[in-house]
Amino acid sequence: MSIINYVLVKEFFTNNFKIKKDTNEKEFKELSPVKYRWTHGATDLHLGDGLLIYSAIQYMRAKVCVCLGSGGGFIPRIMSQARMDLHDQKIFDGEKLMEWGNVGTTILVDASNGVGGHTDWIEKDSFYRTHFPSRVILDTTENAYYNFFVKEDIKIDYLHIDAGHSYDDVKKDFELYSKILSPNGIISIHDTDESFEKEHIITDDTLDDFHQEYANGPAKFVKELKENKEWEVFNFFNNGILRDKPSSTGLTFIRKNA
Repeated sequence: MSIINYVLVKEFFTNNFKIKKDTNEKEFKELSPVKYRWTHGATDLHLGDGLLIYSAIQYMRAKVCVCLGSGGGFIPRIMSQARMDLHDQKIFDGEKLMEWGNVGTTILVDASNGVGGHTDWIEKDSFYRTHFPSRVILDTTENAYYNFFVKEDIKIDYLHIDAGHSYDDVKKDFELYSKILSPNGIISIHDTDESFEKEHIITDDTLDDFHQEYANGPAKFVKELKENKEWEVFNFFNNGILRDKPSSTGLTFIRKNA
């Protein structure tokens, strides 16, 4: 007995599945790991830092959840599940709809231009969009901010920053979107653990600017933000605790000081 449903984790959150038939025409599920789940320290049965995000949304009763950048839709699907569970747990009342019902909404923003990794959920019949329908904006985070969030006067309860990984990109995303946080809003920034980046071995076929310095921008910005008295900053780093097990590339939570 566990508080975590391992079958649900394996079949919907850390893997995508397709129903196929074997040579005897018997149906089976073919599982394929969600892209970039390893950066979250997730495995078939373990949610990695996704569990922290789920818990934060549950605890703060976040209704409007926004994810800036996602290669495989790992974090957005956790956002949506956390909101839906709040309804089933009798915390959210009213109509239960995954989008714009009384349980709020998940908004995924990604330019899907190949910079910083490739997405696999663009098609509407993709596993992610079929099982976790959300609002999708295929544009830069800056354009999305001005042409969607500002124009529709949206306030964000939970914001996850994982788009452009240069220092300037992370800083711009934070400075823009933090302006429209709700009073109790929380921000998380992914890939903030420098120790993971320094130890991680990169193979020749992935040796590019993103893979070589994927934690440079987020880590640098978080260090700078810790000196800002306006914000509380808390790092969650588990690299090296169990060296023979997957670990997260780092997750940092940020919220305004009271």
